[in-house]
Amino acid sequence: MAVIEVSELRKAYGGHTAVDGVDLRVERGEVFGLLGPNGAGKTTTVEILEGHRRRDGGEVRVLGDDPATAGRRWRSRLGIVLQSTTDAPELTVREFVRHVAGYYPAPRDPDAVITQCGLAEKAGAKLRTLSGGQRRRVDVALGIVGNPELLFLDEPTTGFDPEARRQFWTLIRGLAADGTTIVLTSHYLDEVEALAGRLAVLAGGRIVAEGTPQDIGGRAGESTVSWRDSDGVHRVATPDPSALLATLSRPGLTDLRVERRSLEDVYLDLIGEGR
Repeated sequence: MAVIEVSELRKAYGGHTAVDGVDLRVERGEVFGLLGPNGAGKTTTVEILEGHRRRDGGEVRVLGDDPATAGRRWRSRLGIVLQSTTDAPELTVREFVRHVAGYYPAPRDPDAVITQCGLAEKAGAKLRTLSGGQRRRVDVALGIVGNPELLFLDEPTTGFDPEARRQFWTLIRGLAADGTTIVLTSHYLDEVEALAGRLAVLAGGRIVAEGTPQDIGGRAGESTVSWRDSDGVHRVATPDPSALLATLSRPGLTDLRVERRSLEDVYLDLIGEGR
């Protein structure tokens, strides 16, 4: 069952078209990555899906309703982690998470969420005393404490150290395994590759590619084989590296490597073409 269905979505600001005929479909329990450079229409698209911005044209259904007309009960089924949030510096972590949980009809246990987000040791600390990474964990806790069916994550691991990022990835995989649908926007392409089952790339207000992290933009179609021998260094692009490797068994061959284009390489090509 589709949680998000978008057809011919359009939005303009004055004479500038920010979103120009976007089609999207996100299935229940899926982690879907939405990538694009600044100004690509990514934020506008997500805000329309969240019900925070009106569209100019197209059809949008999120959790079965039109976000433009959906009410409070529909909003209680969403979780949102924005890039920046309104702070309450004099509240403790526990007070703030419990306060936000009170807005939802069937929230998760606030103390369990605090622990899940790696904040158990800071539960009694005031928000103004937290580091940037710790404050970001609070943002994530607020996004999931309502037990959302659909979770929007906008640059969720900004300020996280490598260990904290890995812990967060485990949390997101667990939420998806429990049936939560997640829309992830991030400039960390390794994060999108690790978490998303599918992704779309926006450029110039249009989707220029959609697929899995492994095959998007033809990524799976070609590898580069390199090696060194008595004649020097060789590099050959091929769709069938196994067949080429079978011909390279010879004395003196060293530094044999098989490389596939990185997601970053493909992404940069796609947004360049989209512009």
